[in-house]
Amino acid sequence: MSNTLFIGKDLPDGLSFAETLADSGRKVFAISKSEAEATQFDSENIFCTTWNKSSAVSAHSVIIRAETKLENLDEAIFFFDASYFCSQFEIDRTEDVSVAVDQMINAFLYSTAELLKRLEQRKEKTAILFLVKEYPSKYDIISSKSAGIVPASTVVSAAQAAFCALAESFSTNVSDKDYLSVVLAKCAFNNELYKSEDSIADWAISALNSVKSLKNQQSVKHAGNWNKVGSKIQTGFLLFK
Repeated sequence: MSNTLFIGKDLPDGLSFAETLADSGRKVFAISKSEAEATQFDSENIFCTTWNKSSAVSAHSVIIRAETKLENLDEAIFFFDASYFCSQFEIDRTEDVSVAVDQMINAFLYSTAELLKRLEQRKEKTAILFLVKEYPSKYDIISSKSAGIVPASTVVSAAQAAFCALAESFSTNVSDKDYLSVVLAKCAFNNELYKSEDSIADWAISALNSVKSLKNQQSVKHAGNWNKVGSKIQTGFLLFK
Protein backbone atom coordinates (compact mmCIF):
# COMPACT_ATOMS: atom_id res chain seq x y z
CA MET A 1 0.00 0.00 0.00
CA SER A 2 1.28 3.46 -0.90
CA ASN A 3 1.07 6.48 1.37
CA THR A 4 0.39 9.66 -0.57
CA LEU A 5 0.68 13.35 0.30
CA PHE A 6 -1.82 15.32 -1.80
CA ILE A 7 -1.21 19.07 -2.05
CA GLY A 8 -2.84 21.74 -4.17
CA LYS A 9 -6.59 21.27 -4.04
CA ASP A 10 -8.03 21.48 -0.54
CA LEU A 11 -10.86 19.25 0.56
CA PRO A 12 -13.77 19.20 -0.01
CA ASP A 13 -12.91 20.61 -3.47
CA GLY A 14 -10.30 17.91 -4.06
CA LEU A 15 -12.31 15.11 -2.47
CA SER A 16 -13.04 13.30 -5.74
CA PHE A 17 -9.33 13.14 -6.54
CA ALA A 18 -8.46 12.01 -3.01
CA GLU A 19 -11.17 9.33 -3.03
CA THR A 20 -9.88 7.92 -6.31
CA LEU A 21 -6.42 7.69 -4.77
CA ALA A 22 -7.85 5.97 -1.70
CA ASP A 23 -9.90 3.56 -3.81
CA SER A 24 -6.66 2.38 -5.41
CA GLY A 25 -5.49 1.12 -2.01
CA ARG A 26 -3.54 4.20 -1.02
CA LYS A 27 -3.62 6.06 2.25
CA VAL A 28 -3.97 9.77 1.52
CA PHE A 29 -2.98 12.79 3.57
CA ALA A 30 -4.55 15.98 2.24
CA ILE A 31 -5.37 19.55 3.24
CA SER A 32 -8.82 20.72 4.27
CA LYS A 33 -10.16 24.25 4.22
CA SER A 34 -10.81 24.40 7.96
CA GLU A 35 -10.23 22.48 11.16
CA ALA A 36 -13.97 21.91 11.47
CA GLU A 37 -14.03 20.24 8.07
CA ALA A 38 -10.84 18.23 8.55
CA THR A 39 -12.44 15.58 10.75
CA GLN A 40 -15.33 15.16 8.32
CA PHE A 41 -13.04 13.51 5.79
CA ASP A 42 -11.18 11.22 8.16
CA SER A 43 -11.78 7.69 7.02
CA GLU A 44 -9.78 4.52 6.80
CA ASN A 45 -7.67 5.90 3.95
CA ILE A 46 -8.13 9.70 3.84
CA PHE A 47 -6.80 12.06 6.50
CA CYS A 48 -6.58 15.84 6.62
CA THR A 49 -5.04 18.81 8.31
CA THR A 50 -5.02 22.57 7.80
CA TRP A 51 -2.08 24.88 7.26
CA ASN A 52 -0.92 28.43 6.76
CA LYS A 53 0.12 28.60 3.11
CA SER A 54 2.29 31.64 3.70
CA SER A 55 4.47 29.85 6.26
CA ALA A 56 7.42 27.51 5.77
CA VAL A 57 7.02 26.37 9.38
CA SER A 58 3.43 25.37 8.70
CA ALA A 59 4.46 23.51 5.55
CA HIS A 60 7.04 21.60 7.58
CA SER A 61 4.34 20.70 10.10
CA VAL A 62 2.18 19.26 7.32
CA ILE A 63 4.99 16.91 6.25
CA ILE A 64 5.56 15.74 9.84
CA ARG A 65 1.84 15.25 10.46
CA ALA A 66 1.52 13.24 7.26
CA GLU A 67 4.44 11.00 8.22
CA THR A 68 3.04 10.55 11.72
CA LYS A 69 -0.45 9.68 10.53
CA LEU A 70 0.60 7.42 7.65
CA GLU A 71 3.82 6.14 9.31
CA ASN A 72 5.80 7.02 6.18
CA LEU A 73 5.41 8.76 2.81
CA ASP A 74 6.39 7.16 -0.47
CA GLU A 75 4.39 9.37 -2.82
CA ALA A 76 3.51 13.03 -3.21
CA ILE A 77 1.21 14.74 -5.68
CA PHE A 78 1.38 18.49 -6.24
CA PHE A 79 -1.73 19.41 -8.21
CA PHE A 80 -2.16 22.84 -9.81
CA ASP A 81 -5.74 23.01 -11.13
CA ALA A 82 -5.82 26.33 -12.98
CA SER A 83 -9.53 26.04 -13.77
CA TYR A 84 -10.19 25.64 -10.04
CA PHE A 85 -8.09 28.68 -9.18
CA CYS A 86 -9.85 30.67 -11.90
CA SER A 87 -13.08 30.31 -9.94
CA GLN A 88 -11.39 31.89 -6.91
CA PHE A 89 -9.48 34.63 -8.72
CA GLU A 90 -11.66 35.50 -11.70
CA ILE A 91 -10.46 39.07 -12.04
CA ASP A 92 -7.26 40.89 -11.19
CA ARG A 93 -7.67 42.99 -8.08
CA THR A 94 -4.72 44.34 -6.16
CA GLU A 95 -6.35 43.43 -2.84
CA ASP A 96 -6.38 39.75 -3.88
CA VAL A 97 -2.76 39.50 -5.00
CA SER A 98 -1.26 38.56 -1.63
CA VAL A 99 -3.82 35.81 -0.99
CA ALA A 100 -3.51 34.55 -4.56
CA VAL A 101 0.27 34.33 -4.32
CA ASP A 102 0.02 32.42 -1.04
CA GLN A 103 -2.57 30.02 -2.45
CA MET A 104 -1.02 29.37 -5.85
CA ILE A 105 2.73 30.00 -5.49
CA ASN A 106 4.00 30.14 -1.91
CA ALA A 107 2.09 27.02 -0.88
CA PHE A 108 3.88 24.96 -3.52
CA LEU A 109 7.28 26.56 -2.95
CA TYR A 110 7.18 25.94 0.79
CA SER A 111 5.71 22.43 0.65
CA THR A 112 8.11 21.15 -2.02
CA ALA A 113 11.11 22.65 -0.22
CA GLU A 114 10.11 21.18 3.14
CA LEU A 115 9.32 17.80 1.62
CA LEU A 116 12.71 17.70 -0.10
CA LYS A 117 14.49 18.51 3.19
CA ARG A 118 12.71 15.60 4.83
CA LEU A 119 13.40 13.21 1.96
CA GLU A 120 17.09 14.10 2.03
CA GLN A 121 17.12 13.08 5.68
CA ARG A 122 15.27 9.81 5.17
CA LYS A 123 16.62 8.85 1.72
CA GLU A 124 13.76 6.42 1.21
CA LYS A 125 12.29 5.59 -2.19
CA THR A 126 9.69 8.23 -3.07
CA ALA A 127 7.76 9.10 -6.24
CA ILE A 128 6.63 12.68 -6.81
CA LEU A 129 4.12 13.88 -9.38
CA PHE A 130 3.75 17.51 -10.47
CA LEU A 131 0.38 17.74 -12.20
CA VAL A 132 -0.99 20.87 -13.85
CA LYS A 133 -4.50 21.14 -15.24
CA GLU A 134 -3.97 24.05 -17.60
CA TYR A 135 -6.31 26.91 -18.36
CA PRO A 136 -5.70 29.32 -21.27
CA SER A 137 -4.66 32.92 -20.73
CA LYS A 138 -5.96 35.76 -22.88
CA TYR A 139 -2.72 35.53 -24.86
CA ASP A 140 -3.31 31.81 -25.48
CA ILE A 141 -6.88 32.42 -26.62
CA ILE A 142 -5.90 35.20 -29.04
CA SER A 143 -2.96 33.19 -30.37
CA SER A 144 -5.08 30.11 -31.01
CA LYS A 145 -8.06 32.19 -32.24
CA SER A 146 -10.34 30.38 -29.82
CA ALA A 147 -13.76 31.86 -29.20
CA GLY A 148 -16.22 31.61 -26.35
CA ILE A 149 -13.64 31.00 -23.63
CA VAL A 150 -13.25 33.34 -20.66
CA PRO A 151 -9.49 33.68 -20.17
CA ALA A 152 -7.70 33.14 -16.90
CA SER A 153 -6.86 36.22 -14.88
CA THR A 154 -3.29 37.48 -15.00
CA VAL A 155 -2.49 36.23 -11.50
CA VAL A 156 -3.70 32.69 -12.29
CA SER A 157 -1.76 32.61 -15.57
CA ALA A 158 1.37 33.85 -13.79
CA ALA A 159 0.95 31.27 -11.03
CA GLN A 160 0.47 28.49 -13.58
CA ALA A 161 3.76 29.46 -15.23
CA ALA A 162 5.44 29.60 -11.82
CA PHE A 163 4.22 26.10 -10.96
CA CYS A 164 5.60 24.72 -14.22
CA ALA A 165 8.95 26.42 -13.57
CA LEU A 166 9.01 24.99 -10.05
CA ALA A 167 8.27 21.49 -11.34
CA GLU A 168 11.01 21.67 -13.97
CA SER A 169 13.57 23.02 -11.51
CA PHE A 170 12.68 20.45 -8.85
CA SER A 171 12.89 17.49 -11.23
CA THR A 172 16.25 18.48 -12.70
CA ASN A 173 17.73 19.42 -9.31
CA VAL A 174 16.98 15.98 -7.84
CA SER A 175 17.74 13.91 -10.93
CA ASP A 176 20.95 12.61 -9.32
CA LYS A 177 19.15 11.27 -6.25
CA ASP A 178 18.51 7.58 -6.78
CA TYR A 179 15.82 7.46 -4.12
CA LEU A 180 13.58 9.99 -5.90
CA SER A 181 11.45 9.58 -9.03
CA VAL A 182 9.72 12.65 -10.46
CA VAL A 183 6.96 12.85 -13.08
CA LEU A 184 5.77 16.07 -14.71
CA ALA A 185 2.33 16.02 -16.32
CA LYS A 186 0.04 18.48 -18.07
CA CYS A 187 -3.65 18.17 -18.80
CA ALA A 188 -4.35 20.69 -21.55
CA PHE A 189 -7.67 22.48 -21.85
CA ASN A 190 -8.52 20.39 -24.93
CA ASN A 191 -7.53 17.09 -23.34
CA GLU A 192 -10.30 14.48 -23.49
CA LEU A 193 -9.89 13.84 -19.76
CA TYR A 194 -10.03 17.49 -18.74
CA LYS A 195 -13.56 17.44 -17.32
CA SER A 196 -13.16 14.15 -15.45
CA GLU A 197 -11.15 14.54 -12.26
CA ASP A 198 -11.59 10.83 -11.54
CA SER A 199 -9.97 9.99 -14.88
CA ILE A 200 -7.10 12.41 -14.25
CA ALA A 201 -6.57 10.82 -10.84
CA ASP A 202 -6.64 7.33 -12.37
CA TRP A 203 -3.93 8.38 -14.81
CA ALA A 204 -1.89 9.87 -11.95
CA ILE A 205 -2.09 6.54 -10.13
CA SER A 206 -0.92 4.70 -13.24
CA ALA A 207 1.96 7.14 -13.72
CA LEU A 208 3.15 6.76 -10.13
CA ASN A 209 2.87 3.00 -10.28
CA SER A 210 4.92 2.97 -13.48
CA VAL A 211 7.87 4.94 -12.14
CA LYS A 212 7.85 3.07 -8.86
CA SER A 213 8.18 -0.23 -10.70
CA LEU A 214 11.44 0.88 -12.34
CA LYS A 215 14.76 0.17 -10.70
CA ASN A 216 17.11 2.56 -12.49
CA GLN A 217 17.97 6.19 -11.88
CA GLN A 218 16.25 9.05 -13.65
CA SER A 219 18.43 10.64 -16.32
CA VAL A 220 19.31 14.34 -16.16
CA LYS A 221 18.53 14.72 -19.86
CA HIS A 222 14.91 13.65 -19.52
CA ALA A 223 14.15 14.77 -15.98
CA GLY A 224 12.23 17.84 -17.12
CA ASN A 225 10.10 16.19 -19.80
CA TRP A 226 6.37 16.93 -19.59
CA ASN A 227 3.89 14.11 -20.05
CA LYS A 228 0.40 14.40 -21.48
CA VAL A 229 -2.28 13.20 -19.08
CA GLY A 230 -3.87 10.16 -20.68
CA SER A 231 -0.75 9.04 -22.53
CA LYS A 232 1.94 6.55 -21.63
CA ILE A 233 4.50 8.33 -19.51
CA GLN A 234 8.04 9.06 -20.65
CA THR A 235 10.02 7.58 -17.82
CA GLY A 236 13.27 9.28 -18.80
CA PHE A 237 15.19 6.61 -16.95
CA LEU A 238 18.52 5.15 -17.94
CA LEU A 239 18.57 1.53 -19.02
CA PHE A 240 22.01 1.06 -17.53
CA LYS A 241 23.75 2.77 -14.63
